[in-house]
Formats: sequence, structure tokens, C-alpha cells
Amino acid sequence: MTTNYEEAAAHLYPLWQDKTRCLNLPESIRPRDRIEGYQVQQAFADRHGVSVVGWKIAATSIEGQKHIGVDGPLAGRLFADRVLEDGASVSLAGNLMRVAEIEFAFCFGQRLAPRASGYTTPEVLDAVSTMHPSIEIPDSRFENFVTAGAPQLIADLACANLFVLGPGQSDWRDFDYIDAAIQIKQNDVAVDPGFGRNVLGDPRIALTWLVNELSRLGIACEPGQFVTTGTCRVPVTVQPNDRIHADFGPLGRVTCSFSE
Repeated sequence: MTTNYEEAAAHLYPLWQDKTRCLNLPESIRPRDRIEGYQVQQAFADRHGVSVVGWKIAATSIEGQKHIGVDGPLAGRLFADRVLEDGASVSLAGNLMRVAEIEFAFCFGQRLAPRASGYTTPEVLDAVSTMHPSIEIPDSRFENFVTAGAPQLIADLACANLFVLGPGQSDWRDFDYIDAAIQIKQNDVAVDPGFGRNVLGDPRIALTWLVNELSRLGIACEPGQFVTTGTCRVPVTVQPNDRIHADFGPLGRVTCSFSE
């Protein structure tokens, strides 16, 4: 029997594929809380049928949470066919948000299985193999995503869209994830830098939140999957022909350009 979760996913999926949007999900199939939102997201993933290679965290700053009217972070799946390599040209066709988010992405080398007790940050970090500089290009399937609410935003993959994953760095532990400035250029002109402290105070804390959020849902973090922990500064507004370059110092660099 078809569930409301499957019907909601069936409603969102063609919008995601066609880069179109709706005002809200129909009331009869709209998720009522975060758990139902994640159920729709699972049905969405089942419908897409492409491997999940990573997870994103949305709303990892107080400002970001206020902007979209949520009281905490949101987790979303990243699919293999939406992850691009460093230097990629990213299409903005049909993109409502038109922003680039500069993020720390941690890749797992070990499995973190669901369990009753929460994972500590040291436990989570022990499972990490590499850190990757990255750029997320989010989007929403809702015309007014700032009023959609957490359950619908979660159902909508927490605004996941396209993602540029930079090269991995295995020597990542000693970096200053709180106060080191991430230097960002837009079209070779410096813009305000990013800082890890803008990501739940520390992107390693955000990573731990994601692992425990998935654990509560009965979902494991698998080897080879990565977690992108949220933008380390206000998203950079972009347009076609723009180029974004983010320099994470000893952790490496990542670049992408934009087309229509």
C-alpha cells in the first residue's frame, strides 16, 4: 500500500528532476514533524535509486536557523550523480537560491553503526579518514523555502542539490577548525572569509551531530561516505560566469565556476 511518505516523495521528485517548485506539499501528505520529514526523504532516495555518497547539514548557524524558521540543524542525503569534482562548471539553470556555500567535508574510513548511546566527538573523529574542502550549491523545491518549515525542508533533502568535493587531506587533525580563516575569492576578488566557528561553533561538533541524528534514525555512516558540515560564512551569491575559489590553507583548496 502506498504511504503518505511515498506520495510526498512522488510529489517532490519530479520538481527536483525538472528544477521546478511548488508552494507546499498538499496538506494530506505533508510531513508533520522531523521524523516524518526523514521518512519522506528516505522514500525520495528509494525513488531516485542512486547511491548516497554523502550527507549535508543545513542550518548550522543561529542566523541560518532564524532565516528559514527552524530550531536546529537539518540532515539531507547527497547522491552520487549530484557530486562534482574540483574545478567543475556548475549550471545555475532553474536554481532559485543561486548561492555557493563554503564547507568542511569529512570522509569516513570506518563504519559508525546506529546505537542506543550517542557518539562522542572523539569517537566520530576516529572514524574519519580525510577532510575535503568543498562548495555546496543548494536549492529548494519550495517557492518560499524560508516559510516551508523543518519537516518539509527535511523531506526536500534539506535543500541538497549540487556539490563540489575538493581533494582529500589525510593530515587534517591539527588544523584550527574554530579560528583559522578560510580565504574566499569571487572572480579573483577577495570576499569576507569563513570560519569554522560559524558551523555550530566547530565543524567537528556539527559532524558529531549528524552521526547521532542518523543513529537515532537507524542509519549508519558508511566508509567512503562524507559529511559536509554547513557553510562557514554567509552564502556567497553567484551568477553565471562567476568563479569561486576557497583556500583552506594546509587543508587544500577547491574551485568551481558557474554557467546558466
